[in-house]
Amino acid sequence: MKSILISGFVFLLFAGCETSNILVEQTSREVAKGVVNSAVQQQFPGVNAAPYTNCIIDNSSSDELFRLAQSALDRTNDAAVSLVLEIASRPATSQCLAQNALGSILG
Repeated sequence: MKSILISGFVFLLFAGCETSNILVEQTSREVAKGVVNSAVQQQFPGVNAAPYTNCIIDNSSSDELFRLAQSALDRTNDAAVSLVLEIASRPATSQCLAQNALGSILG
């Protein structure tokens, strides 16, 4: 009986950790989206930044999303722009950009 209670407690503990990790990742993703959107607008004035932002966010790792979100708090714009450009230069991101961002320009 004791082992069942301990197993149940451990399960609930890990379930709580999983929920908080998901919440942290979702929050980081939303804050990072704002940072990426600003960086895209800064690099490409007058362009609809949304498709670019989505491709960059979708091709970012959890660590990169956290670093981008952290840059909003630290106000480290240069580091954020460098990271955004690094992510944008990846083949998967470039392919996403070609399909989504350029498609919206060409109609």
